[in-house]
Amino acid sequence: MSISQALHRAPLHAGRALCLALALAGCATWHAPPEADDGPLRQREVSATSRSVRVSATVLGSEDSERMYGADVNRTGVQPLWVEVQNGTSQTLWLLRSGTDPDYFSPHEVAWSMHTLFGGATNTRMDDYFRDLGFSNPIPPGETRSGILFTNPDQGIKLVNVDLLGNQTLIPFSLFLQVPGGTVDPRLASIPFPFPETAVTDYKDLASLRAALERLPCCATDPSGTVQADPLNAVGIGQLTDIGAALVRRDYRRDARDADHAQRVFGREPDFVMRKQAQAGAPATWIRGWLAPIRFQGQLVYVAQVGRPVGGRFAPRGETHLILHDNVDEARNFLTQDLMYSGGLDKLGYVNGVGVASPAHPRTTLDGETYHTDGLRAVAFFATRPRSLSDVDFLDWAPYLDLRETVQPGATGDARHQ
Repeated sequence: MSISQALHRAPLHAGRALCLALALAGCATWHAPPEADDGPLRQREVSATSRSVRVSATVLGSEDSERMYGADVNRTGVQPLWVEVQNGTSQTLWLLRSGTDPDYFSPHEVAWSMHTLFGGATNTRMDDYFRDLGFSNPIPPGETRSGILFTNPDQGIKLVNVDLLGNQTLIPFSLFLQVPGGTVDPRLASIPFPFPETAVTDYKDLASLRAALERLPCCATDPSGTVQADPLNAVGIGQLTDIGAALVRRDYRRDARDADHAQRVFGREPDFVMRKQAQAGAPATWIRGWLAPIRFQGQLVYVAQVGRPVGGRFAPRGETHLILHDNVDEARNFLTQDLMYSGGLDKLGYVNGVGVASPAHPRTTLDGETYHTDGLRAVAFFATRPRSLSDVDFLDWAPYLDLRETVQPGATGDARHQ
């Protein structure tokens, strides 16, 4: 080797040696905490009891992660959730993790994300430690199990579903938890927009409810109230926990963005915005909802917009202004099918109220965007899970099942029968 070649390679060898030293140093930085104390988590726990079973849960913040895991697990993009189940029944129960988060992370996944290149035995100890802190099935009769589930992050308030499976039995729980650092009291999550009681009408029969839903505005407006915004093409009826649980089970999460606040119904911004979580944070179907001054047999009634952006999941990540895709019926129908699989849908019907807009004569919304629609809004009635597809009752209202999925190009009146 010549002197020039040696000089050329010297920095390369030095760089490799430095990287190796850093890697070896990094793998030695993690140590299992001497004791994984869940006492502070219990101080913040939210609990519920049903059918001789008690469930408690707490969301871990970064400080909790450091204490429990010896590292800030939250920085990896997961949200640890501590869950405890006290089984007072006479049968063995299993916690269904996918009911809590359809895209939950396994302990080994999260541990792997914190491995170092030359961690060796340290990485293995980390794997074992993360596994041991995880929630372990089953929960035998009369016993208690507690542990960590790794979920996708929520901000402010987290709605947690805990589904416990037994022999021909499902015992479901839905808990509102405060996310550490959040400023919203989780008790407020169960208190909808407070309409004065004198402004609320409680309908007792389906015929009068249908008429009231058809009288709701066709669309939102801009903040000035003078420009039509996106169509109100969906209605949800039920208890807030049942509605939220069905959406969470199909991977919808709270995700309000600046553009959502431009939509107004009843003179206010959306009471909630949820988006279906897509691969790698891609834009996907959204739901903006407003509590209406209507009840049905004491149940809450929400009117909502369902839409998706142009390009769907292929739209650019991080785009601040997403353009509404003009086929809003497709997004609405996608949501109704999602809800059928959620296990929480009791009834489904369709009512008029949006107004027909054909592709040849679309309606204009904010920023000059346009959309077309068959003019119907889907009405979903929720119940406490579990409900199967065969349990869903299709109401004999507007005959959606007899109509084409989309208004054909050039059509100007009602959607034609097939």
